[in-house]
Amino acid sequence: MPLWLSPPFLYSENVATHFFKVKIMKRSLIMLLVVFLAFLWTANARSFALPRTLEETPAAAEAKKAFDAHGGEKLKGMNTLVVNGSVDITVSSFQQAIPATFSTVFSGEMYLLEVNSQIAGFRQTFDGVNTVTVPERGFALPPINRIGLALLQRYADKGFTVSETGDKDRKGFRITSPEGFFTDFYTDKKTGLIKEYEASYVVAGRNATTAVEVKKYELKDGISIPSKYDQRFDVAGMTVYAAFKAKEITVNSEIPRETFGGS
Repeated sequence: MPLWLSPPFLYSENVATHFFKVKIMKRSLIMLLVVFLAFLWTANARSFALPRTLEETPAAAEAKKAFDAHGGEKLKGMNTLVVNGSVDITVSSFQQAIPATFSTVFSGEMYLLEVNSQIAGFRQTFDGVNTVTVPERGFALPPINRIGLALLQRYADKGFTVSETGDKDRKGFRITSPEGFFTDFYTDKKTGLIKEYEASYVVAGRNATTAVEVKKYELKDGISIPSKYDQRFDVAGMTVYAAFKAKEITVNSEIPRETFGGS
């Protein structure tokens, strides 16, 4: 029965339920996509000099293996990265999948993050000085280049430490930024590629955890970039699942500064 033909009490209940679910999905979608996009590679070319001390522990040796498997010096020297694709999102309280599209553009410290679906949209740009977010997210997140795979690109950089994860059942390592943000990486024994990674931090004053499982990589200019991956995001008793599929990956292309706003 269409809502406009329903009895008043049924109409009110259905409308309230509908808008409550939509509100949850909008909040979940935006929070998840912001966190996910922060988990992508950034593109900050830098010189590479590996301190010998990094190879003196099992965790550091595993980190070096993963760094090399993902492109080594080519990864370290990546200047720009563009990833466009699709994502299906579900929430623990609302199991219907919500399809969306995403676009990410990285150039040095500058970036553009965008996601669109039928119920919510998000766009954020950083031109190296100013950050513009639409709509305003209302909560703070870790710096985009301090969590996720972006940390692997910072391997051997000054101030970025490698240590054990504390998980004895999985082979991996932890990279921690100078500010204390960290991600735990777990590798494929045969290829050395990252197959899973996890992080925890604070979002809007609440503890949040997220885990990513990489199912497929695409090789671009000698750099292995995730092209199919699943993510789980837990915060405030809510769990969000997302299945991502990259449809276009471009490395080291020319990107106009105007893409990121500013001047």
